[in-house]
Amino acid sequence: MRRNWLSQLYVQVLIGVVAGVLLGWLAPAIATNPWIEFLGKAFVKLIKLAIAPIIFCTIVSGIAHIQDARSVGRVGVKALVYFEVVSTFALLLGLAVGVLWAPGASFPAQELKPADLETAKCYVETAAKLAPTDYILHIIPDSVVGAFVSAPDPGPCKPGAVALGDVLQVLFFAVIFGFALMRLGERGQKVRELIDDVGHAMFAVIGILMKAAPLGAFGAMAFTIGKFGPSALGNLFNLMMTFYVTSALFVFVVLGTIARVCGFSIFALLRYIRDELLIVLGTSSSESALPQLMAKLERLGCPKSIVGLVVPTGYSFNLDGTNIYMTLATLFIAQALHVDLGIGQMATIIIVAMLTSKGASVM
Repeated sequence: MRRNWLSQLYVQVLIGVVAGVLLGWLAPAIATNPWIEFLGKAFVKLIKLAIAPIIFCTIVSGIAHIQDARSVGRVGVKALVYFEVVSTFALLLGLAVGVLWAPGASFPAQELKPADLETAKCYVETAAKLAPTDYILHIIPDSVVGAFVSAPDPGPCKPGAVALGDVLQVLFFAVIFGFALMRLGERGQKVRELIDDVGHAMFAVIGILMKAAPLGAFGAMAFTIGKFGPSALGNLFNLMMTFYVTSALFVFVVLGTIARVCGFSIFALLRYIRDELLIVLGTSSSESALPQLMAKLERLGCPKSIVGLVVPTGYSFNLDGTNIYMTLATLFIAQALHVDLGIGQMATIIIVAMLTSKGASVM
């Protein structure tokens, strides 16, 4: 029997998004109430609290249940090569569309305040001091617990900022722990079963939290539209349209071609994960769709070991949307300030964006 269409999560999220936009547009005073903002922020925080344990459990379980370590290596190498190639396509596509469309050319540039100039100067100086070895050392957590959560860190440029648990550190420890369990063989069976059970429990937690997705989408959209207003967003509408058009080109052309070569339709896949896509749209958080996406891929027939290793890793190393946004945003700022970028500078943008996008899903 067909379910009532109102009981489907993606329909509820879509209704929440539309209702939030209408409230922010028609009643901005109500939409900017702190309790409306609370709905969106609370939902994202609730989802994030379960992301690190789920990533850890799925990666450890996926590796520990593979008998041959070389199989893990082959899958990991193939995945990383794919991630880097496709991410490069995303960067080049974003750069090409940004140059051709020039979304920032007509943007009215405003003079920066002294405080903004000092903050920008601080970021430049901090970046100059960060050596490649420091970036690699950051992947290694100070402790096992520190990989999942870290203490508040005001930082040199953004007072009051809070350092979140780094997914790259979780991935690093999970891979090592998974290989250790695989080497233990039968002696590690109980630990493997415990991790599997914890993983199932965390997925159940996500299932409960996802009931609040329509409220989270409603709160996030209502507060955003109510605070900035449709007219205030008009100046950035060209950039937003450029980003969405570029993303659509990437999905339907690049990913569509890859899907065709692999023997399936990108449109069929998008229909299958429509719930997760709408949740991401409403909450502006890709982490909110991770657990359900992994469960759906397993139901689709993907081996658990592949899903557990590739999908969480992709959340750190295959952020194609982030790459498109980074190139477009950089070009938008340069065009708005009437700064002409040369070929060498554009190549630098690609390299920097490729490196800084890793692990950006938790930033």
